[in-house]
Amino acid sequence: MSDFITTARPYAQALFRLAQENQTQELWQKRLQRLALIAEDKEIAGLLGNPGISASQLAELFLSLTDEPDDKELATFISLLAENERFDSLPEMLKVYERLKRIEEGVRRVVIATAFPLEQKQLDDLLAQLESHFGHKLQPTIEVDPELIGGIKVSFTDRVIDISVRSKLDAMAAALKN
Repeated sequence: MSDFITTARPYAQALFRLAQENQTQELWQKRLQRLALIAEDKEIAGLLGNPGISASQLAELFLSLTDEPDDKELATFISLLAENERFDSLPEMLKVYERLKRIEEGVRRVVIATAFPLEQKQLDDLLAQLESHFGHKLQPTIEVDPELIGGIKVSFTDRVIDISVRSKLDAMAAALKN
């Protein structure tokens, strides 16, 4: 995995700089999402590294599976990936690219664990409160954890806000032991 990160990072960074220059960050994010899906397809993954298939054949295949087979910039990028045998790094490239885009937009990730699934209105209200509290626009990852019993647990960078029933019960148990 770290090998993929090492090889993916320079491609994602260069692509992000190009997208910034052309104001096409969203377009390239969608392109990378599509290319990563193609690379992760079982049949396509079986072709990667096959000595019987040339780099140009792989590039043509990938390009034909995109929504933009006539785009020269996309074709150049795909050819570069094919020549350097980097199609298997596409999922990591996407992750790095998306992280760079979030940083540019000032968006930070937050993990919200709840005992039960949240309705959209509840999530919107909670996000508004958290964004106000942390001073950042947040992209949530929601985890349902029945062990919490009730309440929520929020993880943001190195901070955790745990107002779950489970944490209160654990605190009471620790107090009773002392």
